[in-house]
Amino acid sequence: MSLHWFSPPVSVRTGRLGVAYQCNSVEGAAEQLLKWTKRGPKWHSAVQLCMDAMVDQVKPDVVRRAFLEAAKEEGTLLP
Repeated sequence: MSLHWFSPPVSVRTGRLGVAYQCNSVEGAAEQLLKWTKRGPKWHSAVQLCMDAMVDQVKPDVVRRAFLEAAKEEGTLLP
C-alpha cells in the first residue's frame, strides 16, 4: 500500500515535550488523530476522511484541511 501524500505539511505538537510532528500524509494524520484526547466534531470528520482517502474516495488535500481544523480544535496546531 502506498502512502497518500499532501503538501504543505501540517505541524502539530506531540505528547513529547518540545517535539513537533510534520504531517504530510493521510496515514500520518490518522496515526496522530488516534493519539489525541479531545474527540470533537472536527476530529470525527478528519478520521472519517482519512478512512475514505485510504480507499481513494477522497483526495489527500481534503484530509489535510480536515486534519488542520482538527488540530486547531485539539489545540495542537503549530504555526
